[in-house]
Amino acid sequence: MEIIELEGEKAVVSRGGLKVRADVRFIDRPRKGDYVMVHAGFAIERVKPERAKEILEYVREMEELK
Repeated sequence: MEIIELEGEKAVVSRGGLKVRADVRFIDRPRKGDYVMVHAGFAIERVKPERAKEILEYVREMEELK
């Protein structure tokens, strides 16, 4: 998910129009525009933009299979 707003240790993250709040305290110096892996409301890993695009494509493909 992409960080679109930062508020201390909390962020608003977005993917495909879905916006949720996530705790970013486990990410070193999070910044607006960073891509992060989110699990159970926590950003657990920063993801390079190229890798984020690959992951998002896989997710889109899986959603189309439904």
